Amino acid sequence: MTEKRIYKADKLFTGNGWLYDHAIITRSGIIDEIVPVSSLDDYAAENFPDCFITSAFIDLQNYGAYEKLFAVYPDTDALYKLKDYCEKGAAAYCLPTAATNTLEVFYQCIDAVRAYWNEGGEGILGLHLEGPWINPIKRGAHIESLIHSPTVKEVSDLLKYGKDVIKMITLAPEVCSKEVIALIQSHNIIISAGHSNATYKEAMQAFGDGIKTVTHLYNAMSALQHREPGLVGASFNNDKVMASIIPDGHHVDYAAVRIAKKVMEERLFVITDAVTETNKGYYQHHLVGDKYESAGILSGSALTMIRAFQNLVKNVGVEIEAALRMCSLNPAKVIGKQRELGRIERGFKSKMIVINENLEFVKMIS
Repeated sequence: MTEKRIYKADKLFTGNGWLYDHAIITRSGIIDEIVPVSSLDDYAAENFPDCFITSAFIDLQNYGAYEKLFAVYPDTDALYKLKDYCEKGAAAYCLPTAATNTLEVFYQCIDAVRAYWNEGGEGILGLHLEGPWINPIKRGAHIESLIHSPTVKEVSDLLKYGKDVIKMITLAPEVCSKEVIALIQSHNIIISAGHSNATYKEAMQAFGDGIKTVTHLYNAMSALQHREPGLVGASFNNDKVMASIIPDGHHVDYAAVRIAKKVMEERLFVITDAVTETNKGYYQHHLVGDKYESAGILSGSALTMIRAFQNLVKNVGVEIEAALRMCSLNPAKVIGKQRELGRIERGFKSKMIVINENLEFVKMIS
């Protein structure tokens, strides 16, 4: 028999709008029905008064948790810790990320994700490689000695080894050949433009070549200038491109987040870019207030997805509905899972979250 569960709250946010006096019936991890509360006769529902239920959040860029940076500890324990950190922050799904590193580390990260899946681990969607094929001018905290333009063979070997595990690669399109870009795309891997000093023309050309995503808007990229709009301006001006943003008040001023939201609307989505304290490896992140620094450079956030959502609403002024989509449906679109994640709808996966009237995370349900 399939396990049946029923949940109700004051209201539900489906991803499209609000439903009042309705309950959600799930079976074996799938939303089976959404019904009026008045129709519930024989089963007791788990009730969450003074709360609403919505689809669980998705974080497409997170580097590690609980002092186990994934690139330093490329093993399943680090992934279980990362999953726990994400779930406590209202994200049921995440893409563990490795910043510019050696190929050996990337291969170890691929092995760890496969091992995690083989153990039955859930919530890890794959792997996000950020670098090393980026522009050293916009490297941020990335290690300059490891940054380079890739050969076709290097890319081909990595993609073959990482088949079905690598889901996203952040690169600077101006330092990669069209052949490399086409090769990555042929493996159905999302290319995200980031750590890039592309001119407006170069960025628009890259978007024309099929790149449809941008990594942490504003940060580590050519800025919007009145005579050279750069990658930021190209992202604003191309209505097919989606961009991640880090709403922690350090990576991007809240006013700049508000501007980006007004321009990009539903093309903007949230990442945490969260790291963890570590004194090993290339990136020795240390908590300074509520952000992380490495060698005195801003290197990552201390965000959870629920805090990012709260910042959007309380500090940026984004409407609750739009902020919820930025944390769930919009990232689902980026990874091509908008028909199974990001909405409360029959047939969708039933990972959902309960949020109270103060916008605090209450519980993950399924």
